[in-house]
Amino acid sequence: MEVVIVPDSAAGGELIAEAMADLLRRKPDALLGVATGSTPLPIYEALAAKVRSADVDASRARICQLDEYVGLPSGHPESYRSVVLREVIEPLGLTESSFMGPDGTADDVAAACEAYDRALAEAGGVDLQLLGIGTDGHIGFNEPCSSLASRTRIKTLTEQTRQDNARFFDSVDEVPHHVITQGIGTILDARHLVLLATGAAKAEAVALAVEGPLSALVPASALQLHPHATVVVDEAAASRLKLADYFRATYASKPDWQGI
Repeated sequence: MEVVIVPDSAAGGELIAEAMADLLRRKPDALLGVATGSTPLPIYEALAAKVRSADVDASRARICQLDEYVGLPSGHPESYRSVVLREVIEPLGLTESSFMGPDGTADDVAAACEAYDRALAEAGGVDLQLLGIGTDGHIGFNEPCSSLASRTRIKTLTEQTRQDNARFFDSVDEVPHHVITQGIGTILDARHLVLLATGAAKAEAVALAVEGPLSALVPASALQLHPHATVVVDEAAASRLKLADYFRATYASKPDWQGI
């Protein structure tokens, strides 16, 4: 696992966007897994700027969702399909045909989960998966004590997660109780995992995920098992890391050809 400490969220967004752009230069039809929420917005803004300036051609890129609410109509403004279309697909100049995600409105949700897991594999697998981290250490919607071998499935949200996501709705009562999420095992299938965390509220979760023991209680700690995982954090989110100075020194002496 590589840990990169950046000054702020904008710097983190630019760093990750450049990694995504470099991937698209090497593999124009790369399958990019995207996350939702406020944390990854600087990434999408920086990548869209690169597309507008012709620094990278994203016209053949493919985009896939990490998770989706169960029961929200696909056209609901806070369904993750709508969010990804609004924040990623449209700014990159892509169409819905380049986008794949789980069906949170399916009559048979379990079958929809299996179908999405299968679709990711049939698409050749995810080349780069963006991740955020919850204050309780969750990734995707794999809440604490999720199986580290889990596949795409339905999960019940913790009350803390519903409270955290209530800012996107008129009230917490509108936040669904259930979601479809890529499982931890599914996430670990991606060729490159990139987690961005910003703000002091994420500092404890970051420290447990990076420096703590591998534990289902902290689902993000599963990144320790991945051969190519990158954790990008701002100074506030890095404030609980015991090895912060080592991570800074390691990154400062990293050869340019290695990328992230």
